[in-house]
Amino acid sequence: MFITLEGPDGSGKSSQVPVLAEAIRQAGYDLVVTREPGGTEIGDQVRQIIMDLKNTGMFPHTEILLFQASRAQLVREVIRPNLEAGKVVLCDRYADATLAYQGYGHETDLLELRRVVEYATGGLKPDLTLYLDINVEKGLRRKGKGDEWNRLDAYEVEFHERARAGYLELIAQEPDRWVVIDAGQSVKQVQEDLKRVVLERLGAGE
Repeated sequence: MFITLEGPDGSGKSSQVPVLAEAIRQAGYDLVVTREPGGTEIGDQVRQIIMDLKNTGMFPHTEILLFQASRAQLVREVIRPNLEAGKVVLCDRYADATLAYQGYGHETDLLELRRVVEYATGGLKPDLTLYLDINVEKGLRRKGKGDEWNRLDAYEVEFHERARAGYLELIAQEPDRWVVIDAGQSVKQVQEDLKRVVLERLGAGE
């Protein structure tokens, strides 16, 4: 099973990954954890370029293509081989992030963008996507308290609002694949909700 986590910046998504991963392993599943952008040696180099605050001159089209380059490497080097080996793959962000951020956020042509994403992924889609939802300004305040503020975080609030609205539109288009979790709850409650949903889906898929 291919599981992805999505959410606005500051939703706590990345910090939840280790706890969720441990729960999946404790339940007896062979799990591989990865992230986007990055997840491979080549992808991590691309990530540095995308996220570097010095690269303020990067155009949206450049950003889009860099994300796809990292994603193409990750799909072929990590995700597909492990799925074919019967493992569970848990990925922190995936193609939906491109549609939300680079599509809705940058207001680029979604049909054109979907073609590029399809090419990069070879058509691979998640079986389950967990969306941690939070108010944009609250999420950015949370993110600002950490030490990982990056070039995308620094976009105007309106960009992040469009990205969040984009996520909600994507969820409406494919409700069976998505599960929405309130990231404004306590960290412990979010953990419990994530574990419950994932373990139920994994059990149903056996």
